[in-house]
Amino acid sequence: MNIQLIEGEFKAQDACDLIAQMIQLKIKYHESKIMIDSTEEDIKYRESKIKNLQNELFELKDTLYKSKNGNIVVHAMIKIN
Repeated sequence: MNIQLIEGEFKAQDACDLIAQMIQLKIKYHESKIMIDSTEEDIKYRESKIKNLQNELFELKDTLYKSKNGNIVVHAMIKIN
């Protein structure tokens, strides 16, 4: 099963905003699980995931703000096996 989340051409700022909101949602998901998960291993795993997502968000913003192109093509799909 595939779910097409994003498909299209966007202004760089709009693409960045849209993707940033998706990343922030995933960060919030992991933060909520940290509050529920009690094992130290689970907490460390989720903190690592959050840090990686924050780094990716920083790189995304840096890349798109440096982009000279007016528009960015974005394809985002969830594939469920």
